[in-house]
Amino acid sequence: MQFTYYGHSCFAVETIGKKLLFDPFISNNELARDIDINSIEADFILLSHGHFDHIADAVALAQSTGAKLICNWEIYEWLVKQKLTNLHPMNTGGKWDFDDFTVRCVDARHSSGLPDGSYGGNPTGFIISSPGGNFYYSGDTALTLDMQLIPKWAKLNFAVLPIGDNFTMGYEDAATAAGMIDCKTIVVVHYDTFGFIKIDHEKPKQAFNNKACNLLLPTIAETAFI
Repeated sequence: MQFTYYGHSCFAVETIGKKLLFDPFISNNELARDIDINSIEADFILLSHGHFDHIADAVALAQSTGAKLICNWEIYEWLVKQKLTNLHPMNTGGKWDFDDFTVRCVDARHSSGLPDGSYGGNPTGFIISSPGGNFYYSGDTALTLDMQLIPKWAKLNFAVLPIGDNFTMGYEDAATAAGMIDCKTIVVVHYDTFGFIKIDHEKPKQAFNNKACNLLLPTIAETAFI
């Protein structure tokens, strides 16, 4: 699978010819100023929750790419008001077969509000399963015992976890989560974008090394094959 990082919690995974984009927040992220969002391609856009720093570019990218947006019911209703039609609503505990891959929505412990102040529904994480491999994106979340269920649903090739602390779990809890989900390759996100989540990069490296994990601290615009 091909992984590309666009900053904050925005990334893309290409698997079996399909391009999946997650939580697009690029044009308002100063650290991602060199990314041209008009160059981004996507077949599907997945939104973990409604906060601005996860959906700021969702409407624009849906319009420019023609991608299908996958999100919870409340975000779906908000996107309908934005005149989008290529949408698929889901919710925690549900799964759906999109022919080339399956999406399972799992619990994320966080809050969610939409840019207009309306309720954003329950935040979710996603397990993506395909013939090309399986991965888990936790979304913004605290460490939760529910993560122990994830190996029952998929043998993961990699997982994407936040480490910025303050608004989500920090690197210590993320390293614990890696053990709970039985995954040795971890890509970390949701750090350094603004003051509350700036981190010392050496500390997560040590924490994940202690768990015998292969840690990826991607730079913006970096692409890796996982």
